[in-house]
Amino acid sequence: MSATVLVVDDEERIRSSLRGILTDEGYTVLDTGSPALAMELVARQTPSLVLLDVWMPELDGIELLRKIKQVRPDLPVVMISGHANIQNAVAATRLGAADFIEKPFSLNGLLAILNRTLSGEAAREPAVAGTSANGVGLGGRVSATAATRPQKTLAQPLVIGGHGLHSGLKSGVILHPAEPDTGIIFSSLADQSEIPARLDYVSETGYNTTLSRGGHSIRTVEHLMSALHGLGVTNAFVKTDDEVPALDGSAIEFCRSLRQAGIVEQAARTAPIRVTKPFTIGQGAESIRVEPADVLTIEYTVDYPAPIGVQTVSFTLDSAASYEREIAPARTFGFVNEFSKMSAMGLARGGRLDNLILVDSEKIVNTTLRFADEFARHKILDLIGDLYLLGRPLVARIIAARTGHSDNLALIRHIAKLQ
Repeated sequence: MSATVLVVDDEERIRSSLRGILTDEGYTVLDTGSPALAMELVARQTPSLVLLDVWMPELDGIELLRKIKQVRPDLPVVMISGHANIQNAVAATRLGAADFIEKPFSLNGLLAILNRTLSGEAAREPAVAGTSANGVGLGGRVSATAATRPQKTLAQPLVIGGHGLHSGLKSGVILHPAEPDTGIIFSSLADQSEIPARLDYVSETGYNTTLSRGGHSIRTVEHLMSALHGLGVTNAFVKTDDEVPALDGSAIEFCRSLRQAGIVEQAARTAPIRVTKPFTIGQGAESIRVEPADVLTIEYTVDYPAPIGVQTVSFTLDSAASYEREIAPARTFGFVNEFSKMSAMGLARGGRLDNLILVDSEKIVNTTLRFADEFARHKILDLIGDLYLLGRPLVARIIAARTGHSDNLALIRHIAKLQ
């Protein structure tokens, strides 16, 4: 039996268009522009999914969502809007909406959301165990290790709100569970364009890591990617506006939210990338040395003028707990004398006293350090996030000094060439 989709929208042309599209795709379609009738159809016809407009003249779509969830808490509801923004998406998702899409939506984007939403529960059922497509062998000085790991995703959708560090605008992310072998996929609220969190889509590595595709960009992905890497989440859909929120400037709040949503193992497995011969990126004081190892270990040295000075930290990513304890709380930092330069570049507009460590020529201006060597620990946090753009965990020993996002990108490009 085909799934039944209830379309609730006050515009007849939208309902008619969706009715034709979905019927052609094999769905049974009910539609109405009346919130009252929508509640009757939910109770009487028991649809499989509801497509619900945010802006309804008789009753706000968010309030109608609340009413639907009171009657049918397990009924998937996908919100649609002509004026999508992260605030509406966050509000809807917190009330239990399965997803959020903006008008005018593409046919492929709409059908992908419907298929993903309707198959969501089935995707969480135990599947036939197999080897991930990510487990193919690699040549050269990098190889796929036989020690595969279970893939993981979220147990339920997750909403995180905040402000962008560089845009200064209200921002947020909505993370959804994803099927095995999906990887980490970013998409915008506005056009549903998907940007895989992979090396091929990195467009900027100045003061942050930016992903771009088809004219759309998402900035400052590194802290969220670091948390996903540190906690071992391999598959997730991430919806956001133009920038991932900074939160407190570290990855610890992402970790706490991911823990709250729940992280579940999947039947498929993935093989980490193993370095088999040493190599070096860069030279002199600014360099990255990579050596074979049995687990990812990073030794990082920063060397700044006072009050920071020289700091060296060695960290082994042997468990999610060690990452959350030793690396995730380390915050990003900025220098007072750089803010005018960054402002001219359209950056750091969201830099506030509670989302970064601010340093002048003599002291830490705004906070007490969480670690004596917090600056070096944050550099490791960033590197762990950037390394996840390989699409799989890396097994190696990395010795890095005075490097940044552009150097991290050079490292993963080199590793990619060896595959």
